[in-house]
Formats: sequence, structure tokens, C-alpha cells
Amino acid sequence: MLTVHHLKKSYDLQLLFENVSFALNPGERIGLVGPNGCGKTTLLRILAGLEQPTQGSVSRDPSLRIGYLPQGFEPDPETPVGLIIGEAAGSPEALETALVETASGLAAPDLTPAEIKWLETKYDDLLRRIQFNQSGRTAAILLGLGLGGIDPHLPAGRLSGGQKTRLSLALVLLGEPHLLLLDEPTNHLDIAMLEWLEGWMKSYPGGVLIVSHDRTFLDHTVSQTLEMDPQNQTVRIFDGNYTHYVEQKELEYDKQWSDFKDQQQEIRQMKQDIARTRAQAEFTERQASSIRIGGPDMKIKGFKDCQHAIAIKVARKAKAREKKLERYLDDDERVQKPQRSWQMRIEFADAPHLGSAVIRTDGLAVGFDPQRPLLQEINLVVKSGRRIAITGPNGGGKTTLIRTILGELKPLAGEVHVGATVRLGYMSQEQADLDLGQTAVETVQSYFQNQTEARSFLAYYLFTGDEPLKPVALLSYGQRSRLMLARLAAQQCNCLLLDEPTNHLDIPSRTQFEQALAQFEGAILAVVHDRYFIERFAQETWWVEGGAIKVQLPLDF
Repeated sequence: MLTVHHLKKSYDLQLLFENVSFALNPGERIGLVGPNGCGKTTLLRILAGLEQPTQGSVSRDPSLRIGYLPQGFEPDPETPVGLIIGEAAGSPEALETALVETASGLAAPDLTPAEIKWLETKYDDLLRRIQFNQSGRTAAILLGLGLGGIDPHLPAGRLSGGQKTRLSLALVLLGEPHLLLLDEPTNHLDIAMLEWLEGWMKSYPGGVLIVSHDRTFLDHTVSQTLEMDPQNQTVRIFDGNYTHYVEQKELEYDKQWSDFKDQQQEIRQMKQDIARTRAQAEFTERQASSIRIGGPDMKIKGFKDCQHAIAIKVARKAKAREKKLERYLDDDERVQKPQRSWQMRIEFADAPHLGSAVIRTDGLAVGFDPQRPLLQEINLVVKSGRRIAITGPNGGGKTTLIRTILGELKPLAGEVHVGATVRLGYMSQEQADLDLGQTAVETVQSYFQNQTEARSFLAYYLFTGDEPLKPVALLSYGQRSRLMLARLAAQQCNCLLLDEPTNHLDIPSRTQFEQALAQFEGAILAVVHDRYFIERFAQETWWVEGGAIKVQLPLDF
């Protein structure tokens, strides 16, 4: 289906990866993992034919249909959703007209072999699309992704982040690809959509390469894991899902650490042996030098010469062992000290003390239309130190609830009471509160005395080199998420309102983020669909559905 031969990609002097080789066959499910910035998206774009490698090649079947799902899908905000879907699926009338025209074209005289092949391919594709629509699979995909009930006249710009992701995924699936290249397909998807996608992929006959940081999704979908290692700029293939990959990595790490300690012990013993041998040579030489020869006493002279010879022999032995140690230390096969991948360091600053009741809602209704509130009769209390996950189907009002608590939206009814000592920190889903014209340093500058302090702080969030001086518009989605976390950590808040905080974060960063939240002493309300994250983070779960909130302890998937 697709074979990768010794791929290399670099930009100017920056090497992303090299000597990348693997194959993807029908029915295979491969997860592509690695920290942000190591080149995963670039590799997918090369496989999709959207970029060229610096070296190497990609071999594809000539008839292979590739479905590529990019990160951050942004359709024309003014185009109606129905028109976008219609252009991808094709109207029955337009497809049948095109099929008749193509058939007529094939009947034309004096066609070249290339023209015949092109027309035949077009005819087969049109016929396939007609049969696809007639089978009802178009409607099934739209319904499964929760797009069946969307007003076709709705401008695409009014879709939520989750709806945009689902629309982008639907456009890819409607093309009936033989090979799927999915770049962060789970971003903004709610749990129901994640489970639908997992079920759909189990019955999908083609090959799939997935870039994802959703650990539960990877566990449920992939049978192999491809790791991009930023330290050696290459890839390795591991059998099994994400959990099996982590287990294998941990076993490798433990073995390398054990071998390294054994090696260090051997080096210490060699150095001690060299030191003892050198000391023996020096002692023997001093003994020989202390012998005084008086007159023609040949026996004493012979003994002294013998001691000198022994000292020289022992010194040569020490020198030989030193050279042996040098060769050993210079050997490329020597076990290197194992290194963990460079990870973010997140520490939330000390914040003012909270009272027992941080946030309280009394008869709260939220939404945009008083006649049709998204949520109503909400009577809930957020206590100090509580970690709460807010989840449920997209469009239920989770983000609207957070924005109402923040004061960005007025309640349709009822009240929100925020404690007097509460300092709210907010991380938005769409990253809309970042100024795209500012640099990373300027984004956090106000929390530090000077630029040097700000840059040192940003280094904990993996902003190095000239990255802190780049405009936010030039940063990747993952870098923007890290910048938002950095700003949040610097604000000294004691209550965090987080809307999809793990979107675009790589797995090491998610792990660090989870650890930081576990140590945070304030209250946390997090809108999240990452099941792995919920299981490890939430002390309480608010399930939002049908205009109401159901408190669950604990959430059972």
C-alpha cells in the first residue's frame, strides 16, 4: 500500500528526522507518537504528498486514495455547512451528469493511452461515489459523527471546535480512502464521538496512521506504535498499543540503566586497578632508588637493577591498562547513561488562600436564548481543593457554563457567587485569548521584572532559542497550548477554569500537566473529554446532557 524509504527532512540547518523507513499495509493501525516539534505532522504531510522530503522516497500504489486529516481545520466561515458536505459527497444529479459526460468522452475517437487511462479513472471514481451515496453510507457517517441534525444553511464559522473536527473527519471519510493519515483526530471530540470513531475504525478495511496524544484512544485503536525520537531524529516501530509501547520503553530504560550501572562499576574497578598498579610501580622504584651501593658489591647492584626492571614492567602494565580503559571509554558500543525525553516543568505559583466555598450557583440558567437555555436550575458548589471534570456531548453548554462563571456571559436566570478571595485563571478551548501579534515573551512579560526572567521561565515550557521571540501566529498549536499553560502558572490564581486544556499537548506534556494539577492546592474546573486524563485527575465529574448536570463519583466509562 505505502512504503517509506530512508526519508530525511530538514529546514536549513535544523534536522527533523532522517533514515525513516517503514511500510503501511491494508488493515494495519499504527500510532505515531513523539513530543511536539519532532516532525510528526511534517512526516504525515510528506506521506500525503503535500511536502517533499529532503532525501528518500515514498512508494505508493498508483490507485491509492489517501485521506488526510490535518490539525486545526478552518473552513471558510461564510460557507454553509451543507454546501461543504455537498461538494465532498457530490449531489446525485451532478454525479450522474458527470458520469454520462465521462462515458461520452471515452467513446471519442483518437484518444491517447494517457487520456483513456485518465477518463477511465475518473469514470470509476464517479461510479464509486454514486454507489457510496446510494448505499446510505454518506448519511451513516454524518449521523455517526453527529452532523446529521446540523442546519445545512448554518455558516461554518459558527461551528464549535468539536463540530469543526467532526466536519473535517466526515469530509475525509466521504472520500472512501484506502489509507487514512489522521493528525490529532480526537481534538475537541466528546466521549460519544470518540467511541463512535473507535468503533468505525475497527471495521475499516484500509490502513491507518494516527498522530494522537489521546492515550486511551491509541490503546483502543492501534496495534503498532511508531516512535519519533527527537534525540536521534529517527523512528522505531513497537508492536502493540500505546500501553504496550510504554511498558516496552520502561523495560528498555530499566535494562539500560542496569547495564550502565554495571558498566560504571567495571570502569571504577579498572581505574582502581590502574591506580594500584601505578602505586606498586612507584613503590618498587622508590625501594630501588633507596638502595646504596658501596664499593664493588655486585650483588647489591644486581638487586637494585632487578628492582628497577620490575618497576618499569609494572609501570608498563599500568600504562597498558590505561590505554585499554581509554579504548573502552571511546567505544561507540559503550552503554550511554539513559536520558528521559525533555519534558515540560510545570509549577503553579503560590496563590492566596481560599475559603471553603469557592463557587456557588443558585438556580443558574445559561445560554444565549432565554426561551431555550442550554442549562437550567443549576445548584452546585465548588469547594476548595476540589478537582472537577466537566464532560458530556458537545453542544451541551459546558463552555457556556465556564464563560458564565467567568462573567463573560450574563446568566439567563439565577446567580453565580464567587468567593471574595478567589482569583480565577482561564484557559480557553480555541486559544482565542492569545494575541497573535505578540511574542511568547510579551505574553508573559507583565508577570516578571525583566525579559531575562520571562525567558528563563518560558524555558520550563520548552521555549528555547529564538522561539520566545516569535509572534504567537507563527507558533504551532502545541506551542500555543504550552504558552497558555505558562501564562496560567505565572498568574498566581487559586481557581482554574480549563476548557479542553490537553488539546494539542503531547503525551509527556500531558503527564507533566496532570502531575502539576495534582499538586495544585486550589480548585479546578476542567472541561475535558480525555478519558485517560479524567480517570487520573477527577475527584468529581459533572456530566452535562439534556439541559442538566449530573454529578458522578467516580465516572465509569
